[in-house]
Amino acid sequence: MLKIAVIGGDGTGPEVVAEGLKVLKAVAAKEGFQYETVDRDFSGKRYLARGGDPKAPSIPVITDAEIDELRNYDAIYLGAVGDPDVAPGILEKGLLLKLRFALDQYINLRPVHLYPGVETPLKDKGPEHINFDVIRENTEDLYAGTGGIIRKGTGQEISTQEMITTRFGVERCLRYAFDLCRAKKQAGTGKGVLTLVHKTNVLTYCGDTWWRAFNEIGDAEYPDIKRDYNHVDACCMWMVKSPEFYDTIVVPNLFGDIITDLAAMIQGGLGVAAGGNINPNGVSMFEPMGGSAPKYTGQNVINPIAAIASMAMLLRVVGGQKKDPVIERAGQRIENAIKKTCPKMKSQSAGRMGYGTREVGDLVCEAL
Repeated sequence: MLKIAVIGGDGTGPEVVAEGLKVLKAVAAKEGFQYETVDRDFSGKRYLARGGDPKAPSIPVITDAEIDELRNYDAIYLGAVGDPDVAPGILEKGLLLKLRFALDQYINLRPVHLYPGVETPLKDKGPEHINFDVIRENTEDLYAGTGGIIRKGTGQEISTQEMITTRFGVERCLRYAFDLCRAKKQAGTGKGVLTLVHKTNVLTYCGDTWWRAFNEIGDAEYPDIKRDYNHVDACCMWMVKSPEFYDTIVVPNLFGDIITDLAAMIQGGLGVAAGGNINPNGVSMFEPMGGSAPKYTGQNVINPIAAIASMAMLLRVVGGQKKDPVIERAGQRIENAIKKTCPKMKSQSAGRMGYGTREVGDLVCEAL
């Protein structure tokens, strides 16, 4: 039995999640596996209804007890976070970052695959050119929250925020990336090239830890994987000029946050970009990369493909962790159905798809 906690979240989040669950129901019936979903309301509306201050954090968006309850599930399926009535940062830090850290979801996995029929802003590039994965370290770096402000509001204000890098955190992220790169090579879907992205010419301390670990682990444990390195600014240029160069990228937290948004644009936009916050030995959380898009709420115009692709990733990853080939195969079946559906759509942009949100979900179910 596959147990999934569902957090629809804010804005259009519940709408796209509904389509992902529709596809899950269809593929489970075809592949013959059992699952259970439980809805959990962790949203801006809930925060405000419980007396939360809309301008500053005042109460927990999610409590420690509620996080402990989520540990009982195989995965978390999230729609979107962000409410226009709540100041930016309250929900994002109070829910997304809190879950990532509390559940030790130290890998952010971002498949960057251009689906057939989806337009990319890159001239003369197609699905055969934009086909790589980004592994972003997800619990350290500047996101660890170490720092502070003194003399705030004065002319002598000083603010600091430290980039935290541990050898432990780097090694486990690198090994995940090497393993994924090797698995793709063995399956014939990758070239066996792992690219480290950092800024070692300026960040000479944190960058040195990443660089040494990258080469030491590669030499000792992954001699079959070719290693390469890009400064983060060079990566941004090459991702636009020659995305076909990349197979698998491994990157620290902040730089990963930046380059995966660029990657989303070259794969056709946030409407098709899926992501996973993964703990390989615990509870992982899967979500579309787009925001809550509150102006489109309730209009049946938002693109659900990213949310459906997130469900496909959930099944592939969790199926692999549980060593259940049926669940894993179901995830790949959804991915194949998405590839058949996208060419039928006029656009991936909200309101211009040629179909409504619910109709796109129906098309994916038909394509299964």
